[in-house]
Amino acid sequence: MDKSDFGYSSPAARLLTIGDPLEVRRDPGWRGGPDWPDYPAEYGLGPEHVPDLIRMATDEALNQARSDTREVWAPIHARRALGQMRAVEAVEPLLGVFHLVDDEDDDYVGEELPQVMGMIGPEAIPALAKYLASRNNGLWARVAASGGLEKIGASHPDARRACVAALTATLENYANNDELLNAFIISRLEALDAAEAAPLVEQAYKADRVDESILGDWEDFQVGVGLLEEQLSDPDNDLNTTLFPTGNEPYPQKTLSKKEEKKEKNKRKQAKESRKKNRKKKK
Repeated sequence: MDKSDFGYSSPAARLLTIGDPLEVRRDPGWRGGPDWPDYPAEYGLGPEHVPDLIRMATDEALNQARSDTREVWAPIHARRALGQMRAVEAVEPLLGVFHLVDDEDDDYVGEELPQVMGMIGPEAIPALAKYLASRNNGLWARVAASGGLEKIGASHPDARRACVAALTATLENYANNDELLNAFIISRLEALDAAEAAPLVEQAYKADRVDESILGDWEDFQVGVGLLEEQLSDPDNDLNTTLFPTGNEPYPQKTLSKKEEKKEKNKRKQAKESRKKNRKKKK
């Protein structure tokens, strides 16, 4: 078998030539889900190719390839294929990719890896729960891990209770968690209709340990899980005005420290994730 420049054999090597994922969108997508190609069917991938796909999905050389090459996109395609193949053995290696959300602002990892974990299924819950609970991992990596638990719980009803338990286990440490992390965990619980988590969620809100720009306030959660029909108090329509600039305000020109740069990057991610949550609430 011919080897690619990066040492991959066909058919896995074919993923090196696909290029930008936006150029291979399918309508409808894989099994009616994401607008991804059916990688196993279209590229001839089977269980015997999983080791190559894992290596590709975590390949630092590919991640650092020139941005104008097709090869730089290959890890994304490999991760999607592993999800479609429900490759349980890929869970632990893929956890090692989550850090790219924080370290390299990699939106594909932050948005798609939770979907991949959802496809792999309940077998990924213990590893995701452990990753989410660890304060050694970055904020946005942990947010993404919580998203994986949400996806699993939504796609596999029998695993919903285990996913809720994993999310609440980390939320129990709300006093020490970042307020954003608490907010995203609560938003995952709301998405899973986890009314049983309401007492803990209420504690976190009452302790003022929840960033309300993500899901909203305590009443929003209650409405979301069916404990209230509607908000009892007036919603704060101006919630996001100070957090998210309209684009018309001039920013002061100054050199940011590394700490300030990280804070600004987190704010941008917060705004993006909040917009995504708000879009879901309007549907």
